[in-house]
Amino acid sequence: MGSKKKKSAKKTQRTRSKKGEQKEPKSSAPPPKREKKTAGIFPPNPRSEKVINEVKKMKTLTQFAVASRFNIRLSVAKDLLEQLEQKGVIQFVSRSRNLKIYTPVD
Repeated sequence: MGSKKKKSAKKTQRTRSKKGEQKEPKSSAPPPKREKKTAGIFPPNPRSEKVINEVKKMKTLTQFAVASRFNIRLSVAKDLLEQLEQKGVIQFVSRSRNLKIYTPVD
């Protein structure tokens, strides 16, 4: 490894002047703490007629499609699909490694 290249006099003068401008006296008070907000996750009720009618309108059901339609997280959409399958509203069609596909029962 070689040594670091030396800056020109003009560049060193610029950096020194910039450092001098940036230094401001720090206040002794700590920064205000932010409150942590928990995300309110309220899944739609799988027994609701409104939810069942929305699901029946869709040709194919995937986690992403349901999550985007009802504005919920993917994990909640997965649980909703499993509940609807147990209830008999939708039918399992196919599965790959990361994706399950359902269709509504006629």
